[in-house]
Amino acid sequence: MKARSRSRDGNPATERVHVGDATGWWSWVFRRWLPPLLIVALLIGAWEVAAQVGVLADALNLQSFLVPAPSEIAKALWEDRTLLADQGWVTLKEVLAGFLLSVVLGVAFAVAMHLSDTVRRAFYPLVVASQTVPIIAIAPILVVWFGYGIGPKLAIIALICFFPITVNTLDGLRSVDPELPKLMRTLDAGRLQVFRRVEAPMALPYFFSGTKIAVAVAVIGAVFGEWAGSDSGLGHLMLQASAQLLTARLFAAMLVLSVFAIALFALLAALERRVAWWGRTGPGRERVGIP
Repeated sequence: MKARSRSRDGNPATERVHVGDATGWWSWVFRRWLPPLLIVALLIGAWEVAAQVGVLADALNLQSFLVPAPSEIAKALWEDRTLLADQGWVTLKEVLAGFLLSVVLGVAFAVAMHLSDTVRRAFYPLVVASQTVPIIAIAPILVVWFGYGIGPKLAIIALICFFPITVNTLDGLRSVDPELPKLMRTLDAGRLQVFRRVEAPMALPYFFSGTKIAVAVAVIGAVFGEWAGSDSGLGHLMLQASAQLLTARLFAAMLVLSVFAIALFALLAALERRVAWWGRTGPGRERVGIP
């Protein structure tokens, strides 16, 4: 049988399902995944039919070969699998390196702004202003400054990912009940102990919210960087496919990028459930990035 247990707050919405047999497990899978899978299947089916009969091409006033059907994209994925794998590995390395750089910088800035009001007043407006810079406009400038290596790509990815990580982590650090640090100080806890035992654990779920947002858009930064100047990567492959009117290959590259973003998001969500489980329920559940 399938047993349910409520969370400590008594909220049925946050209860966990304990599966005791295969029937209960499949029931849980169907409830969770069947609706979105059905919607995706219906959309793909409608796209396939519309592309095959030429409805999409006629609606867009384009030649039919410029509007590939999902079956043609799947064929391109298989036939170009080696090319997509090689170029995808280049882009994935850029995404991971840029994302890790943004995590280090974002957490460092958030902690510094939390510990010092002067630092926060000085740098917070600059953090916000960094998001007003059009990435697609600054990317060529970074290529001119740093060349065609990995440097400009890392800078662009870090610039995109830095903001949500910094702001969410800072909000988490500042969300601590003021009475908790006071209580810790009555127990002779120093500033570092208060940060390590109270503020950092409170900020951890917020940090994961920021990282999930950041990793989902990191692939966009990588593509912008490769568009600005690169001889490899999925962004470079997309430019080549577009110039050669290989639209099926173009869509295939976009699909690989989407898979990267979804997989990295899911990985961070799983890690969050493992190391920051206390942030999944209660008043903080409405934070951005918490499903």
